Amino acid sequence: MIVKQLKDLWQLAFADSPQAINAFFSTAYSPARCQVLMEDDRVVAALHWLDTQYRGQKLAYLYAVATHPDFRRRGLCRTLMNHTEKLLKAQGYAGALLSPASDGLRKMYGSMGYRDCCYCAKLSVPAAAEPAVLRPVGIDEYTRLRRQYLPEDGVIQEGENLTYLASFAKFYAGDDFLLAASVEGAALQGVELLGNTQAAGGITAALGCTEGTFRTPGNETMLAMFLPLNPSAQAPGYLGFPFD
Repeated sequence: MIVKQLKDLWQLAFADSPQAINAFFSTAYSPARCQVLMEDDRVVAALHWLDTQYRGQKLAYLYAVATHPDFRRRGLCRTLMNHTEKLLKAQGYAGALLSPASDGLRKMYGSMGYRDCCYCAKLSVPAAAEPAVLRPVGIDEYTRLRRQYLPEDGVIQEGENLTYLASFAKFYAGDDFLLAASVEGAALQGVELLGNTQAAGGITAALGCTEGTFRTPGNETMLAMFLPLNPSAQAPGYLGFPFD
């Protein structure tokens, strides 16, 4: 029953398709990584988190933070966040990450102590005349290769994070790059390109697209905010896929 209410709340808050919502619940949902507020046996606010790592410390990536439209402006989100942060600290998490979807949310989370972190660059290119050489890879190989390509200040996302990502993206490797991407018609959406960014045009051509957009390590666009939960926690610099 609660899972159905969580899905209904998700749809109300984010207007995602049932397929997209079911993808999360079939790959990454866990009751142990979900907190809810109830009123009269009704879910009125909820959030989920995914486990990540940074420099040997465990971080929680908070995701799909939502309040039912009928119960907004009552401080429920702040109550839920405060409760979750205390729980995470008690469970040994060093910090919490989240990706605000708007400037208003960025300001709200800033008032809760979260600070900007995790930047990226975005690259848009036409297909090159010469396609790149690449091959599909599975989750296990992608996991291994991503650790090699990830910047030193990057967040490690594995396990259910990659299983969830694989529900809407495919993984590819070349001699000097690693890619998670989806294709819609003639457009390639590179969720994350690590390694040789000069290969972007060739990758676009190799996957049969005319245009490609790619997210890569860089310092142009803020992707996430960070709240330390212990004194030694450090804010990471790169979050490859914030599931936006």
